[in-house]
Amino acid sequence: QVPLMESGGGLVQAGESKRLTCAASGSFRNIGSMSWYHQGRGQPRELVATITGSGSTTYADSVTGRFTISLDNALKMGFLQMNDLKPEDTGSYWCSAQMARVPGSFSTYWGPGIQVTVSS
Repeated sequence: QVPLMESGGGLVQAGESKRLTCAASGSFRNIGSMSWYHQGRGQPRELVATITGSGSTTYADSVTGRFTISLDNALKMGFLQMNDLKPEDTGSYWCSAQMARVPGSFSTYWGPGIQVTVSS
């Protein structure tokens, strides 16, 4: 069973919005934190946003004010709301999370990634 699965990618016009979803498999009891990463063509993978279980968030400068990360531990799902998308936001997006099957025992898991293409 895949521990994390992203959805919501696809093609969008510049200036439009898209929401990515990251769903954890049902075997996990708790998500301690979740992050989203982005990799454009020929670029290194970069950290876009992180949210802790208590709701604290951090963002890369390039997305501050445009992207919003959220986490619903009851649903075991995280979200990345992307507004005012730009062509440079094009690329693959991954979610990564610290999750526990046993209380207090967290490990890092990754989703397979999803493509977002922003046309100008």
